[in-house]
Amino acid sequence: MKSILKILKWTGIVLGALILILVVFVNIRSYRTYDAPLPDLSASQDSAVIARGKYLAFGPAHCASCHMPMDKFSEIEKGLEMPLVGGWELNIPPGSFRAPNLTPDMETGIGSFSDGQLARALRYSVRHNGKALFPFMPFQNMSDEDVIALISFLRSQPAVKNNLKETELSFLGKAISAFGLIKPEGPITTPPVSVEIDSTITYGEYVANSVANCKGCHTMRDLKTGAYTGTAFAGGMAMESDPMIENLSFVTPNITPHSTDGVMAKWDEATFINRFRAGRVHKGSPMPWGAFSRMTEVELKALYRYIQSLEPVANKVMKTVLNSGESLAG
Repeated sequence: MKSILKILKWTGIVLGALILILVVFVNIRSYRTYDAPLPDLSASQDSAVIARGKYLAFGPAHCASCHMPMDKFSEIEKGLEMPLVGGWELNIPPGSFRAPNLTPDMETGIGSFSDGQLARALRYSVRHNGKALFPFMPFQNMSDEDVIALISFLRSQPAVKNNLKETELSFLGKAISAFGLIKPEGPITTPPVSVEIDSTITYGEYVANSVANCKGCHTMRDLKTGAYTGTAFAGGMAMESDPMIENLSFVTPNITPHSTDGVMAKWDEATFINRFRAGRVHKGSPMPWGAFSRMTEVELKALYRYIQSLEPVANKVMKTVLNSGESLAG
């Protein structure tokens, strides 16, 4: 009996030591920094460039959907244009993520950051301090001209002081970072210098994948790491309720042109454009309908034509809106 107790004692000591080592490792390693390149892209004072950046921020790139106070959500959706002072908060298992102040305030905003640091955040998901960003901004393959346009618009805003709490990672989030599951993600190929804005499939592909993040939501992914686990654009990603969702959860639909499973398979171009112009149906839908309703007709035509060109994928999403506590199977 004594020998068994001794074994249990030492087993407990070893396990405790291993847990302590793991906790220390995670807490130290999660703060590591990365040496990603600083893109040689500089802000412009050209009014046309700034206008393009503003259009992207309040339109297809939907920066304003996160980088604003939560109590301004409805006004932003209806077209209010205000400095991007940050404040949106998202609570998911890896932590509490808070969108920062993007105005040029020197203390609480981006005023002390270089253009290269801002471009690096967009291109490589690396913050000004070298830490990795979680994959909320899929702009790695955005054209040089559009990255410059966004930075130029951000610089053109009035500087607004807005002290915000930093993003706080849970132990899970720290572990994900410590073990390299979240790390800088660079461009797939050399990003284009510019992209011709027209109603072609090519431009629609650019908008869907490099600007509007259609793929990021309409593809199943692991919400702990952001890794894709399903076929692109086939839907099925469940999004838990948050304060704006009124006890509803949402599942992204399959938007490939599958004849029975694709939600838009039978839509014509006019139906697609009219749906985007109509805006939000559910108050808390994670789709940034307000921003997307302001996309140009040329852009919407390009997006429609690209989506219709996708390979049809069989993936039936039975329900896209779930009541509180309701499962996908129910």
